[in-house]
Amino acid sequence: MNDRKSLPRSALPILSSAVSCLLLAFWFAFDWGGDDTVRIVDAFAFAAFGLYAAVCSTLAARAAQGRNRTAWTTMAIALYAWTAGELTRALYTLVLKPVFPSPAEFLYLVFVVLVCVAFVLFPAEPAQGSRTRVLFDALIVAMSSFIVLWVVVLGNVYQATQVDRVIQGRALLYPLFILFMFVAAVVFVARSGPGNRVVMWLLFGAVTLMAVSGITFAFLQGANRYHPGHLTSIGWVLAMSCFGAAALLSRRPRVPAPPSSPQSSIVLWLPYVPLLLAGTIGPALAMTGVLRVAVPVLMAFLCARQVLSGWENRRLLTAAADQALRDPLTGLANRTLFQDRLAHAMALRRRDGRAVAVVSLDLDDFKLINDSMGHPAADSLLVRVGERIADCVRPGDTVARLGGDEFALLLEGGADEAHLVCERVVASFDTPFIIDGHDVLMRPSAGMAVTLQAETDLAPEELVKRADIAMYFAKRTRNSTVHTFSSDMTLLDPGIEEVTNTGENRSVGSGAAQVRLLGELRRTIDRGGLEMVYQPKIDLRTGRIAGVEALLRWPHPRLKVLRPGAFLPLILRHGLMRPVTDLVFKKVLDDAARWMAMGLDVPVAVNLFAPLLRDLQLPEAVSNVLRERDLPPRLLTIEITEDLVLDEVGRATGVLKQLRDDGIRIAIDDFGSGYSALSYLRDLPIDEVKFDRHFIASVATDDRAAAVVSAVIELNHNLGITVVAEGVEDAETAAWLREHACDIGQGYYFGRPVPAAEIPGLVAQQAPQRP
Repeated sequence: MNDRKSLPRSALPILSSAVSCLLLAFWFAFDWGGDDTVRIVDAFAFAAFGLYAAVCSTLAARAAQGRNRTAWTTMAIALYAWTAGELTRALYTLVLKPVFPSPAEFLYLVFVVLVCVAFVLFPAEPAQGSRTRVLFDALIVAMSSFIVLWVVVLGNVYQATQVDRVIQGRALLYPLFILFMFVAAVVFVARSGPGNRVVMWLLFGAVTLMAVSGITFAFLQGANRYHPGHLTSIGWVLAMSCFGAAALLSRRPRVPAPPSSPQSSIVLWLPYVPLLLAGTIGPALAMTGVLRVAVPVLMAFLCARQVLSGWENRRLLTAAADQALRDPLTGLANRTLFQDRLAHAMALRRRDGRAVAVVSLDLDDFKLINDSMGHPAADSLLVRVGERIADCVRPGDTVARLGGDEFALLLEGGADEAHLVCERVVASFDTPFIIDGHDVLMRPSAGMAVTLQAETDLAPEELVKRADIAMYFAKRTRNSTVHTFSSDMTLLDPGIEEVTNTGENRSVGSGAAQVRLLGELRRTIDRGGLEMVYQPKIDLRTGRIAGVEALLRWPHPRLKVLRPGAFLPLILRHGLMRPVTDLVFKKVLDDAARWMAMGLDVPVAVNLFAPLLRDLQLPEAVSNVLRERDLPPRLLTIEITEDLVLDEVGRATGVLKQLRDDGIRIAIDDFGSGYSALSYLRDLPIDEVKFDRHFIASVATDDRAAAVVSAVIELNHNLGITVVAEGVEDAETAAWLREHACDIGQGYYFGRPVPAAEIPGLVAQQAPQRP
């Protein structure tokens, strides 16, 4: 049940019971209706409040599970017994002659026993102290409370000779009943944690109110001054209201508390309060001379000393627990604390809908620091990195070092604020670190995952997994911007996990799952099982298809259709670039040849692995496959990824020039995602530039972005280069690009990737109609 819906429904009966208690107090105080009316109201009002508390406990039991359900069921039965006892008391008071003991006393005893059982049945928080200590605390409370009751009330009642036997029995019995419940409540408080705080204090408050009313009742009975409708009996109905409120509020989703959080300080002094009262009130009333003062002072010193000792032990335990949850090198949170806080944040999100973001951050080339400067320098760098990240986050955000050079951030609040914090963290690495007198410039790979509004049951582990996937994409592209997880970032396999925590050779998959997937990929390549889909490229001036881009897909029998991001690392790492490239060229050019046979000249663009640009035989091999299918070179465009060519510019230039001389068009893909974009326009022989989706994403809403993109379009046109904008997903961006003379648009707004068989139909739809 959603908390926003359940809270108002719980508030109405709680408020109504409180108002009813106030009304009953006025009724008793002003004796409305006379003595007879007050006697009737007194007889049945307590039963009505007991029935209210019993019904609320029944609802709580229906909504609970496990031991909580058993505890609330027991509590409901106890309250029904108390209600039956009140009705029985009303019968003897209004109709029959009062007797002792009556069936009402038996029902009250059932109530006391079952309430105690319910308190024991409530699930306890993970114990940090000895169960034996809790037992002795309960015994101290019981004996001390008994001494206080005997000195103040019970002893006088017991020794009274002129008190009626019925009055004396009830005066002795009720406080003893309450004593048992109060001891059980103390045990309940000692075993409960902060995650159960509201319900815990309402239940404890109910028992305390019953204790106060019971002692007052015994005192008045002993003095033969109690009468039906006495104002002090309001404590009983208030107690029933507290029982009902606790039951209704227990149905709210419970926020789990970190298992290592220390117990409340109340647990330290609560057992000593009755002991202090027993040791001060008793001697003051029963002793004479110096002992009347000395014994209470000694008891006060003893209790103060015990509480102080417990407080010091608690402080030491808190310090030890904090050290166990901190990374010993950086002082940041470790993996255990990070997971605890993430679980807590996700529980709060289920209650109030707040967004939660996890950032996975990994240092690029950290192994080089270890190898060249030594482990002390690397450790010093990690400390500086932790400090710099911590300086960028907000109060309340969590920064953790999970191991090696791997850091994680937990950001709560709005998604936009989380993005700003993450960008601030990444930007802070623009300043070099000073290690052993040397300036060390480190770059992080950062991936972020944010909870979506509809994902109310998302597991914390899944959010971390998504952040890791986004970080892998950032590391693969060597892009210093923050990568946010999206649904097209597919993991290799649900069972694939990260293999290292040291930042060395970090991979998307690991272990047996990676070996299995690699074997399946090799067999798929050997059988030609990889498939191609084609996304239309639209001429923004005419609105017609200007060509298509070939995109690789792997129809996996277990994992469904995988995109290149899921298996590209295996291709790059295990020497499969050449066979995959040969397979792609064969399939793409076969499709282009079929289209040409149908009378359609459809230019097609193919992505090329950057390391293959070192192959001086590449131009001849591409020309051969074109000649075998009798295809004109102008129909083929080879796309190279900007950020992967940086180290290959010298050798790649000659290969690209040869390809271009053979009539094949050259395009730079993902333009604007790296640092050397403008130098490529100057140094490489290219025909086409494809703007990265992030480069043009905000042109319709951000004047600065629009000015930059507009200037780059004009620069490319001055160089005779065709401009393609990819990742266009809305009409506003398409209209802006058309208005600013961008040549070609590509993206889901214009059309999704489709199989080769559908391309002729798309082209035919846009062909000019004959008169």
